[in-house]
Formats: sequence, structure tokens, C-alpha cells
Amino acid sequence: MATPLEQFLVRAEALLQRVEAILPQAPREPDWKLGHAYRWRRGNGGGGASHLQAVKHVSSIALDDLHNIGPQKAAIEQNTRQFVSGRPANNVLLTGARGTGKSSLIKACLNQFAQDGLRLIEVDKADLAELPDIVDLVAGRPERFIIFCDDLSFEEGESGYKALKVALDGSIAAQSNNVLIYATSNRRHLMPERMADNMSYTHDEDGDLHPGETVEEKISLSERFGLWLSFYAFKQDDYLDICAHWLASFGCTPAQVDAARGDALRWALQRGSRSGRVAWQFAKDYAGKLPEGTA
Repeated sequence: MATPLEQFLVRAEALLQRVEAILPQAPREPDWKLGHAYRWRRGNGGGGASHLQAVKHVSSIALDDLHNIGPQKAAIEQNTRQFVSGRPANNVLLTGARGTGKSSLIKACLNQFAQDGLRLIEVDKADLAELPDIVDLVAGRPERFIIFCDDLSFEEGESGYKALKVALDGSIAAQSNNVLIYATSNRRHLMPERMADNMSYTHDEDGDLHPGETVEEKISLSERFGLWLSFYAFKQDDYLDICAHWLASFGCTPAQVDAARGDALRWALQRGSRSGRVAWQFAKDYAGKLPEGTA
């Protein structure tokens, strides 16, 4: 028969096992040979560790597929080239009209520089509080990592806002030189701006205008990105040019591309947008409906 001490030790061991099962575990390091792109997956409540999940099917979009955003493309390509070469480079914020190629440009940079050691880690806004763990996980690696935050915006009080501020520039720890953050957003300042914020502006006796603390807080995150790239809605000719590019990529002949112009404009009118995304969607629809063997 077990002694009281032995019974106590058995119960204590069982309790420890139950506690360990619910405690967060250290992030697991992935098999880096599985690919060039990864998603951050947060650990579940059952004790599963947060980890990087390899993306099996990465978008094949290339820089040459992106039309009518030449200055933005040149700027981010040069910044990324500096980064993979081990030279100084900036975190990047891409803002502006929807469907104009912000996310596609980052994916195209991955495809352009993957053979040079570039890797991409996509992180959801809800998981930004775990950025320090991600940086620690990759800090000793020889590859260069872009942390990709897509369609980024925050509401008042969200924890990820301050976590991203600290990761960009604000922690006592130095930034890892093999990590940059590239983010896209439809908002330039990433936070909602309200009429009441204007009430915090003050002016001195010389008439100089000074923003209040609320406004300063809302623009401070954007200012921590060293490179800002703005995207604008496409003109009609730009939109048609993008449609022509994608139609040709689906095998349409020049005559078929020219015949599609009217349909392309009607397609955009129905959606209220002349964006690269709309052009891509039109090209898939139009080319898919052509008789088999004609495109």
C-alpha cells in the first residue's frame, strides 16, 4: 500500500501535467526547407505552441505583371534589394486605393528575391502581440525576413497597435538586422480619424497650429515606417492596359484583347472601380467564357 507521501507525489505529478498542458509553449521552429513563405499560427488553448506554417502554394505574381505603379514598384524593389544585400533598408507602409497592387507588390518582391535568401512571414493583425516571439525565432537565421501585415488598420484600444509600434521602433532591444515589416492599409494613419480629434489642436499667440496628444498618437505609428508608398485609383487607359496584360496572359490574341475593351469598361462600371483587382477578375471571366481553343 502506498504511503501518504507517495500518494501526494502521484497527485502532484498529475496536477503538473495538467498545468503544463494549458500553459503556452515556446514557439516551434519550422523546417526552413519547406518553402519561402510562412504564416504565423497562434498556439491554441490546449497548450499547442505558436508556430510558423509553410505556405504550400505561393502566389506566382511577378514585378513585371504590375503595371502603372512604376514609382512605387521601383522604390520597394530598391529597398528590398538593399535588405537582401545586407545594406540598410526601411520598414515600408503601402497605403491608398483598394485593388491597386499593394499586397501583390510585396508578394512579387518575394518571388523576385527568394533565391537571394528573402523569406516572407504573414502575420494577422490579431497576432501582432506575438511579434517579439517571431523576431526572436528568426533572429539567428541567415535568411532575410519580411513580416507582412496585410490590410492593416486599428480601432481604439486594440493591443496590436502598441505591439507594432514597439516592434518598429520603441523597444529597449535593438531591431534584428534580418527582419523588416511591410504593411498595407487603406488608411494612411492606420487609426480612425474623427471630427472630435480636431478639437485637440491648439495655437499659440503667433498663430502656429499644434496637434494635440490624440492626433499625435494616431499618426505616430505611421511615422515609424521609414518608407511610405501611396497608391491611387487608375485612370481608364491604365485600367484597360492592365486588362490587356492579363487577357494576354490567359492566351487571348491581340484581336480578342481589342474586342474586349467595351466589356472591360462595363465590368468596371458595374463594380464602381477601375482597379488592378477588377481588371484581373474581368480577364478571368472574359477569357474563361471564350470557346475552348480560341484563347
